Amino acid sequence: MDLGIKGRTAIVCAASKGLGRACATSLAREGVDLVITARGREALEATAEEIRKASGVRVVAVPGDIATPEGRAAALQACPDPDILVNNAGGPPPGDFRDWSREDWIRAIDANMLAPIEMIRLTVDRVIARKFGRIVNITSNAVKAPYAVLGLSAGARMGLTGFVAGLARQTAKDNVTINNLLPGFFLTDRNRTTMAAFAKEKGKTVEAMIAERIQNIPARRQGEPAEFGDACAYLCSAQAGYITAQNVVIDGGTYPGTF
Repeated sequence: MDLGIKGRTAIVCAASKGLGRACATSLAREGVDLVITARGREALEATAEEIRKASGVRVVAVPGDIATPEGRAAALQACPDPDILVNNAGGPPPGDFRDWSREDWIRAIDANMLAPIEMIRLTVDRVIARKFGRIVNITSNAVKAPYAVLGLSAGARMGLTGFVAGLARQTAKDNVTINNLLPGFFLTDRNRTTMAAFAKEKGKTVEAMIAERIQNIPARRQGEPAEFGDACAYLCSAQAGYITAQNVVIDGGTYPGTF
C-alpha cells in the first residue's frame, strides 16, 4: 500500500535506537524526509546514515535532549514546519515509589508528558493551517495496565494521554490526527533494563524473567521493532485521517481488557 506521504517531512524524537529508530525507518521507506533526534551523537549519526543509504531520503541528525528547551529548539530549527511528529523519549527508571523523590517525578513528567506537549504546541497550528498533520506519541502499555515498578513512566504518560484525548478532538476537523502507540514487550534495550529491575525484585536472572514474560504473551514472543514502526507509519498515512484520539496497544495480545 502506498501510504500517500512521500515527500512529507517528519521529526522523530529519540530515534537513534529501539522503537524510535523503527518509526523513522518505516517513515523513510515511505519517502518521508526526516529530522531525527537523540542524546547520543554517535549512535544517532550512525542511524541517520543507515537510513539514508537504505531509503535515499533526506535525514538530518540533531543530537540533543528533547526534554529540554534547547533540544526542542534544535530539532525545530532543523525542521521548523514538520508534517509528521513522532514524540518519544526514554522512559524513567523502574523502581519502588518509596525511593522516588520529587526531582525524580519532575524529570519523568518533563520527559514523558511536558516535552511531547510542548512539541505539539510548537507545531500543531502550522499543520492545522495546511490541513494535514499526523502526531504519534510513543507511550507504553503500562498506561492501560500499570505495573507498580513502572509508576514514574505510567504516571507521566497518563498525563499526556489525558491531554491528547481533548486536543485530538479539536484538531480532527482540520485533518490533523493525534494518536498514542502503546508498546508491550519489544526487543529493545529499554525492555531489558525493565526486566533487570523485575529480576532484581524477584531474585531471578534477566533471562529467566524474559522467558517468563514471553510465556504470558499470547503471541509467545517479543515484538519486532519493525512491526511497531510500520504501525506508526500507517497512523501517519493519508489513509489514517479518520483515526484520532486513540490509544493503540501493540503487545501481542497481552492486555486483557475488551476495550
